[in-house]
Amino acid sequence: MKAFVVDKYGRKNGMRPGDMPMPELREDDVLIQIHAAGVNPLDAKIRDGAFKLILPYRLPLILGNDLAGVVVRVGSRVRQFKAGDEVYARPHKDRIGTFAEFIAVKEDGVALKPTTLTMEEAASIPLVGLTAWQALIERAQLKRGQKVLIHAGSGGVGSFAIQLAKQVGATVATTTSAGNAELVKQLGADIVIDYRKDDFATMLKDYDVVLDTQGGNALEKSLRVLKPGGKLIGIAGPPDPDFAKEMGASWFLKTVMRLLSARIRKAAKRHGVSYSFLFMRASGEQLSEIAALVDTGVIRPVIDRIFPFESAREALAYVETGRTKGKVVIKIQS
Repeated sequence: MKAFVVDKYGRKNGMRPGDMPMPELREDDVLIQIHAAGVNPLDAKIRDGAFKLILPYRLPLILGNDLAGVVVRVGSRVRQFKAGDEVYARPHKDRIGTFAEFIAVKEDGVALKPTTLTMEEAASIPLVGLTAWQALIERAQLKRGQKVLIHAGSGGVGSFAIQLAKQVGATVATTTSAGNAELVKQLGADIVIDYRKDDFATMLKDYDVVLDTQGGNALEKSLRVLKPGGKLIGIAGPPDPDFAKEMGASWFLKTVMRLLSARIRKAAKRHGVSYSFLFMRASGEQLSEIAALVDTGVIRPVIDRIFPFESAREALAYVETGRTKGKVVIKIQS
């Protein structure tokens, strides 16, 4: 099958088109013919080797972390799906590879795709949808009447998270450029801050939750907008000891992650708030709940561009500019 492959970690090595063997189907797997795949900043980080200590992939590796497609075959223990089902998924983190014509995904990571969406629209959702869901619904337990700051509201995670937070009934503030202000308002943002001109840390206070997608300076400044007991959830790092424990990391990795996050955790403690790092996990059950929200019109996908399969490298380079509005998708099957 045709696929885009990483032979060696590092940006300069890139990824190449190539022929790879068909995926092996395990008894609890669903074999999917991929029609479209989402392209994410995570793909570039994996290509560059940013997670090689945490996720020791065997090279050559097929990149790609979310998809929509059609079930071709199912393993002997699969009960929820059958050949012909239209599905979408975020494969488990140790079995990625959606920049390809086929993939085998464990049944519990798959859901029927939203019926109101095209394959390309559906493929844009799994990774960002699950990230927003696990940050805001599961970890923050966001409630009606609470206030949440979502950084980079016009990006893939941000554009989904704004809509999800509004569905809960929260007041939403977001940071973006002036050119994207109208987009995030249409998605439901109540307060829009131009990060190039204004300082969010001096404009907002007494927030219950911050979802940080940026890391660095924005992460530390976010502590100042939270009220006592507030929660800062970061998806750009640094990883914390709880994440190391969740991953079943070695003693060495646990020590490294404790040191990496020591500064932000201490600063959070001084402010009377909490910091946690989120690395989203696969969940077909949560994707089913998201599909229901999409099909009732509560949440809509935001797609910047759709690239043909042969232009997957250009699609990833475009995502790396950091200027996309919503998601970028590659179309694999017509």
